Amino acid sequence: MTALAIEYFKFEEDFVEDNVRCIPMIVRFKLDACGVKLKLAEWSKFSPEEREALAVAPCHSEEQTDRYRSYLQHLIWWRTGNKATPIAIGENPPWSVLSSIPELLLQKLYECGYAISLAQWQGLSTLQRFALLKLSSSGHEHKNLAKALQEFNLVKDPAAVDADN
Repeated sequence: MTALAIEYFKFEEDFVEDNVRCIPMIVRFKLDACGVKLKLAEWSKFSPEEREALAVAPCHSEEQTDRYRSYLQHLIWWRTGNKATPIAIGENPPWSVLSSIPELLLQKLYECGYAISLAQWQGLSTLQRFALLKLSSSGHEHKNLAKALQEFNLVKDPAAVDADN
């Protein structure tokens, strides 16, 4: 299995190249879908192959999600001796709502001096909307929010703005 088959964002490059030391957004998305909290200490016990398997495993249908949850629970138990921590699965998570931009994201964008339109929000993939919400929550570096906004073509590259002046 190679890292090229895994859906990573460019803003994740810093930790993806270093043996996937942090939990990538694609895995975090699947964790929310299957209702399991994965702690960084648990993730760090997984082999690179196990991490890649979690990143590429399908988690779209109910059957796939159940298999993913079961595999993850087994992996956590096998590698750490701990029982997996369940989390609630939202019926309509904010990243799936296209009729409005979640207030959390709007607030963080405002604090950082950015804004996006509803049309831009609606034009993003589900994983991109998920990433923006995760990056706007407390405990995340705002530099990655800015990088994601640029990567998703929601704001201009600051270097390009400077070159225009």
